[in-house]
Parts: sequence; structure tokens; C-alpha cells
Amino acid sequence: MTSALFLIILGFVVLLKGADWLVEGSSTIARRLGISQLVIGLTVVAFGTSAPELFVNIFAGIKGEADIAIGNILGSNIVNILLILGIAATIYPLALKRSTIWKEIPLSGLAAIVLALLVNDNRTNGSFIGLTRVDGLVLIAFFFFFLYYTYHINKNDVSQKSAVHINPHSWPYALLLTAIGLISLLIGGKLIVDNAVAIALILKASQAVIGLTIVAIGTSLPELATSAVAAYKKNPDIAVGNIVGSNIFNIFWILGISAVINPLAFSQKLFPDIGVIIFTTLLLFLCMFIGKRHVLERWQGITFVLLYIIYIFSLLVR
Repeated sequence: MTSALFLIILGFVVLLKGADWLVEGSSTIARRLGISQLVIGLTVVAFGTSAPELFVNIFAGIKGEADIAIGNILGSNIVNILLILGIAATIYPLALKRSTIWKEIPLSGLAAIVLALLVNDNRTNGSFIGLTRVDGLVLIAFFFFFLYYTYHINKNDVSQKSAVHINPHSWPYALLLTAIGLISLLIGGKLIVDNAVAIALILKASQAVIGLTIVAIGTSLPELATSAVAAYKKNPDIAVGNIVGSNIFNIFWILGISAVINPLAFSQKLFPDIGVIIFTTLLLFLCMFIGKRHVLERWQGITFVLLYIIYIFSLLVR
């Protein structure tokens, strides 16, 4: 138990430093390539910070541990919106772009709705309830549509010429920072998840609870570190784009890949959590029109964090 706790703390240190390197390197690459900060947050950073979820789900899918795989993704998406965006907004109010409000946030909500439809499509005839390989291919198809969309918003996003500081790093140094950051996030995330799961097994917790809480929080730590650092550096595009992009990645790409590897049976105890994702996404959208328009303010961030604490308590009671 003691060694596991030490490795979790070590994982935190590696994650935080890795997030700093990733934000620094990817921001430089985005500016030098003429790619907007929003797009780099939605793709490169989101993919890098979703790496722990991807590897956990691949291993869980191969072993047939569907509750871990699906619970990890559902829990991670809830953590991303309520806890991570809440903390980031508390550090620094997050001004969202119109495209994020009207397109990316609704797209992340659509991902949850599509997931709900796919896992329910066989309930009436009593067949396999969950994600089949065909369902996985459908999710992956949506993911490629998302990549196509990001290509077009990059062409139309002229805000990249705003007064954002351009880092003076050279190309090789920027690439090295990004690579080391991604690797550090993966190592740190794995250290935390592996040892958190080991502790949970000692405490004899169910796989669904492990997936929704410990594994979800552990695999979301890269998003937390990256968005918190980005908010501290007053870079809301990466802070928000990382979260929204990660939520889209998690459902369309990671669950899609997991289902293709091995069909995932969906436990009925997890259905309410899809509803929580849809609710929190809608709440984020509505917050853009409450208080200061198009800004997630500090008081709203604190409210999100409190809602996450309530969710955890309700989950334990449930």
C-alpha cells in the first residue's frame, strides 16, 4: 500500500511537468505552422492527454473487462467538464470562441447521444446490449468526421493572429518538448492508474466503481494538468479545446477502437452516467449565456467542482 501511494505521487509530478512541456511545445508548433490554438487543443493536445484512456481501454477490452473500459470513458468525460473545466475556470476565467460554443460543445454532446443510442439499439429484442464491432466502426466514422471538421475550422480561424506570445523556441526544441510531454503524460498516467487500481482491488471495490472514479480520475489527470497549466498561462483555447476535444476523442475514437477490438457489454448500472454527460454538456453550453457572455467565470467553475463532488457522493450511494 505504501509503495503504491508513493508511485501515485510520483505520477502526479511526472504528469504536471509533462503537461507543461506539452502546452509549451504544441503552442509553438501551432503558431509556427499557422494552425490556430483552438485546433491544436482539439487535436494534438487532446489526443496526447487522452493516451492514458486509450491504453487503459485497449488493455481492458482485450481482457474483456467492459465495466472498466466503459466506466473509464464515462467517468473521464464527467471529470473533464465538471472537475477539470471547473478548476481551470477557477484559476482564470475562460473566454470561449463562438465556434466552440455553437459547434464543438454540441458535437461533444452529440457523441454522448450517439453512444446512448448505440448501446440501446438491441434492448427491445433482448439481444446483446452494448457496443458491437459495427457500433465501434460507426463511432470511428464520427471521429473522422470530427477530424475533417477541425481541418476546415483551422482554415477559417483567423484569430490565430491575435496578440498571443509566440515562443522563441526552434523547431527541433519545440518537437522535443511536445514528444517528451506526451511520453511523460503517458508514464505519469499509467503510474497513477495502475497503483490506484491496485489499492482499489485491495479495498474490494466493484469494476464499475473503479472505472467511474479511480480509473477515470487517474486517466483524466493529464487533461487536468494540461488545462490547469494552460489556464494559468492565460491560454483558454488550449484549456477548453483540450477538454472538449478529449471528450469527443474518448467516445468516438477510444470507445470505437475498444469495441472493434472486443465488443463491450454495457451494464445497466452505467446508463445514468450517460445522462450525466449529456446534462453536464448542456450545462456548459447554457453557462455561456449566464453572467458574462461566452465566458466560463470563476463562480461557475466553483459550481462545476461542487457538482462533481455531489456526483461522486451520489455514485457511492447508488
